[in-house]
Amino acid sequence: MPSVFFSYSHADEALRDQLEKQLAILKRQGLIETWHDRRIDPGQEFGGEINIHVENDDIILLLISSDFLASEYCYEKEMLRAVERHDRKEAIVIPVILRDCLWHNTPFGKILGVPTDGKPVTQWPDRDQAFREVAQAVQKAAKRLGGSAQSQTLPEATHPVSPMMAEPRVRSSNLRVSKSFTDRDRDAFLHEAFDYMAKYFENSLTELASRNPGIEGTFRRIDANRFTAVCYRGGKKVSACTVFMGSEHFGGIAFSGSENAATNGYNEQLTVESDDQALFMKSLGMGFGRQKGAKLTFEGGAELYWDMLIEQLQ
Repeated sequence: MPSVFFSYSHADEALRDQLEKQLAILKRQGLIETWHDRRIDPGQEFGGEINIHVENDDIILLLISSDFLASEYCYEKEMLRAVERHDRKEAIVIPVILRDCLWHNTPFGKILGVPTDGKPVTQWPDRDQAFREVAQAVQKAAKRLGGSAQSQTLPEATHPVSPMMAEPRVRSSNLRVSKSFTDRDRDAFLHEAFDYMAKYFENSLTELASRNPGIEGTFRRIDANRFTAVCYRGGKKVSACTVFMGSEHFGGIAFSGSENAATNGYNEQLTVESDDQALFMKSLGMGFGRQKGAKLTFEGGAELYWDMLIEQLQ
């Protein structure tokens, strides 16, 4: 079956783990097998083991972020060789854009990446949907290579195998362990999410006015924990909101459908939740059930509240 190698920066390990979960079903179906450097056993030579997979694996996932591009090892030793093998049709390289960065003019910029349109995974409202697109791309690549539950023959290695790889290592590929998050982690995530949302609203109001004659918007940052946004059509106020963080009643980010500084009522609320791998935001579903139950990124939460503001204009 086709082998899949993860080329990534350790700064993106949590995102790699989430992607590996999405690929688990393809492993169960016998379509692929996966490998990354966390599978290296104590006593094995790090660079040699990675090189074996860079040189021999069938599908190479480049998990792209600013940290990946800044890493000399990822860029020079893994990515350049992977692209060379891709150009020679010895392997299929799939760039996976994890986080926003200047990647278009790189050697792999000519290769169609995922998710759709190269939109970074962390900017998708639902991160699971983004990783599902990546998994579908891997599935298509594996099928092009002829992977199936019946095709268990591995390609003969064209490079020397290290002594540590001479005998098959029988072990589970399920080596991921749960992560825990402290109150400090959650508070930092909440503050970053709120600051992102404030910038998102301010920029969106500016762009809304530039694209739609007769429409104007105002943004006002009241303090570190609150901002207001107002939309006007022909000078008449059509919709407004206050977004605020924290109160005596809750510890998340709330949306009130009016322009006021009060924080004793709201129409929707986002709370900070976590699974065994990452922090995310979750909606209570008060806004007509929008995104209820979804694991929302910063952009996902901001877009939810923006939709609630702009719907009266639409």
